[in-house]
Amino acid sequence: MALKKKPVTGMRDILPVEMQVREYVMDQIRDTYRGFGFTQIETPCVEHIENLTSKQGGDNEKLIFKILKRGEKLNLETAQSESDLVDGGLRYDLTLPLARYFSNNGAQLSMPFKALQMGSVWRADHPQKGRFRQFTQCDIDILGDETSMAEIELILATTTALGKICPENGFTVRINDREILRGMAAYCGFAEDVLDQVFIILDKMDKIGMEGVKAELLEAGQAKESVDKYVELLNSTEHNAAGVRKLGGILESVMPKEVADNLAHIMDTVADVAETDFSLYFDPTLVRGMSYYTGTIFEVSMEGFGGSVAGGGRYDKMIGKFTGKDTPACGFSIGFERIITILMEKGGCSKEEKPKKAYLVEKGMDSARLGEIMRQAMAERRDGVQVLVSQMNKNKKFQKEQLGKEGYTEFVNFYREALK
Repeated sequence: MALKKKPVTGMRDILPVEMQVREYVMDQIRDTYRGFGFTQIETPCVEHIENLTSKQGGDNEKLIFKILKRGEKLNLETAQSESDLVDGGLRYDLTLPLARYFSNNGAQLSMPFKALQMGSVWRADHPQKGRFRQFTQCDIDILGDETSMAEIELILATTTALGKICPENGFTVRINDREILRGMAAYCGFAEDVLDQVFIILDKMDKIGMEGVKAELLEAGQAKESVDKYVELLNSTEHNAAGVRKLGGILESVMPKEVADNLAHIMDTVADVAETDFSLYFDPTLVRGMSYYTGTIFEVSMEGFGGSVAGGGRYDKMIGKFTGKDTPACGFSIGFERIITILMEKGGCSKEEKPKKAYLVEKGMDSARLGEIMRQAMAERRDGVQVLVSQMNKNKKFQKEQLGKEGYTEFVNFYREALK
């Protein structure tokens, strides 16, 4: 059987030019988040299948790469169900592994715990532009803080990082609260048992618009008076902190007023403190599909790219599924691959690098002369120059063109004999 050169569908090889951009962006994100007091951790790429299928990952649970049992545990002859064959799976995000990590190691961690994670995740999705089956996520989470300080810190840290890595792309932070979502729906007369259906339709707002949402709600059998009242409320809501407070007054019969006051406080504080230039927008149609969100939710949209480039929210019930005791938790994830797509389409990103010099050595160089060249390279490296020592190809022009794409700007040729 012939070996296959191409990667598995939905996965890809990353060339040096893009890898340099990826490493630069990772460094910028990591340094920014550490400046906000986040501590980097790592979790295994494989999780117990029971955890991954605990009905907390939404549609992602349909996209798990499952792992067969190994050795004597795998018995194909006696297997009667999938559980007889599978005991693990590749993680589809970093949030559920963090909840397990905290439940297992919480006694050794400072509280509140500010976690930074950067790593690969896997989803058996349909590949498309900016969407792969293996991709990198960059998450920050604050565990153990029930106050709005967690949301404020997460938004400030994420927007600071985005401002550094994409300074020329304007972006908007859209923010909402799951309790406000439920309060608006209840106020308009939707029954509790249809709220999931209502929110699934509302989540299509970006694609089908308000009229499309209205039409689908009616087609789904929702009462016209409830749908009309809902659309009117959505259209009349102001998108700033004052609008949030005003909405809280309207919904006070179905929702505690402090929910709206808390969200308005987050918006006011972020707007007052943030040093990065971005728009902060209250969006009452923001849903976010993950079933584990319990309170504040947010997404970031960026000029030059459709869809969101970052998102997150509060998930106060997830850790309790492991420990039996709920722990406040809130997180924000940057869509790393989408950011890289934006930067690569712009030709990379501007960054300060060490000087990059290539020593091209003719083949057959004697050992004494080669030793002198290597010592010269080592001396330049000590002075902060990035030096590549490589054999000289026959086609030097093409070799230099390829190295130029990798950032090498100076070339020194070493020949066996001096050129006449």
